[in-house]
Amino acid sequence: MSTFTLHLHSMTVARSVPGVRSLVARDASGSFGIQAGHEDFLTALEFGLARYRTGAVDWQYLALPGGILRVAAGAVWLFTRRYLEDSDYRRLGGELERQLRAEEEALRETRVSLQQMEQQLLRRLWELEQRGSPA
Repeated sequence: MSTFTLHLHSMTVARSVPGVRSLVARDASGSFGIQAGHEDFLTALEFGLARYRTGAVDWQYLALPGGILRVAAGAVWLFTRRYLEDSDYRRLGGELERQLRAEEEALRETRVSLQQMEQQLLRRLWELEQRGSPA
């Protein structure tokens, strides 16, 4: 069976997976599959799971926040900000949930910090205004 090389690129990792037999992903039109010999193709992937299979292993799952998928010259390139990979989609779902909770907590802490800075700035402006006005 013919295979292709999958090139995975994120903000922190770039790696190649040779011997891929098929890849399944999702764009705005729905799920689609790629096999060796596919026509050149470019699409924007949606948030969710993609998966690929090599001859050596069962499906490998990729959780990603969207990205760009390009098929050209007998290879596939997947560009995304980041991705999680696992052979067990249930475990991958748990890890994704853990990371989302951590991000939400970090965002909450950032909001609290911004509110505190805003309050300090307003208090300082009020103090400066009080000093500048005649009593």
